Amino acid sequence: MAQLTQERVGGIAYREALPEPDRGLAPALCLHGFPETSYMWRAVLAALADSGRRAIAPDLPGFGDSEPDPPSTWERHTAAVERFRRDLALERVALVVHDWGGLIGLRWACEHPEAVAALIISGTGFFANGKWHGMARSLRTPGEGEQLVGALDRQGFAQMLGTLSPGFDATVTAEYWKAFEAPEGRQSILDLYRSGDFAKLEPYDGQLAALGVPTLVLWGENDAFAPVAGAHRLKREIADAKVVLLEDSGHFLYADEPERAAAEVAEFLAESGA
Repeated sequence: MAQLTQERVGGIAYREALPEPDRGLAPALCLHGFPETSYMWRAVLAALADSGRRAIAPDLPGFGDSEPDPPSTWERHTAAVERFRRDLALERVALVVHDWGGLIGLRWACEHPEAVAALIISGTGFFANGKWHGMARSLRTPGEGEQLVGALDRQGFAQMLGTLSPGFDATVTAEYWKAFEAPEGRQSILDLYRSGDFAKLEPYDGQLAALGVPTLVLWGENDAFAPVAGAHRLKREIADAKVVLLEDSGHFLYADEPERAAAEVAEFLAESGA
């Protein structure tokens, strides 16, 4: 079983699993969503390393053990991904994304197509006419968002996570709560959501398909935040994409069924030749 290490570069903390032996494959770069950290990828990192592929997952700025990078906008997060890639001297990567990690990572991929060897997309959207769910709309609303993040305490956060996935235990709660511990972290969350205007995706129309790389759309069939219709729409836009639905999973499929989700990612990348 691969061993996970925790490292830091350029203000960004990250988890990494090194393969033994290393098959010389494109490393996997895994980007988490909200309210997650790199901890969400632990099963995926291990499965990829066991298959002979280096696997890396950063804590995005302001999350987990990474320093905030104010103002923590969508654009600054996208730029942070590129800095992180260059700091680690990664040439081409298999990009694995979930939730906000998709909005950030797919935008980065379109801006740096030469660096993308494959895509694994879960529980996210990349559509200029997309719509935010209820909690996101609250976070985007001045006053209402401040009240929401300001009133949340650790106990309430744990209770909220418990309603979202059985995989969110006390250890997960401790990891994901880090973003809420200081006012700077809570402001980072508001900055991110308030920069998330879907119209910004208009210039990227058709660019995911134009990447021409192996693509897996891996989705929880019961996703209430990014409904499964989004998976089918991605398939229409990326004709060669493979779609796999996890029938017993919701939005947080990597917590609901960590071993199965990790196996799907590792098997797809092994078969794709990326």
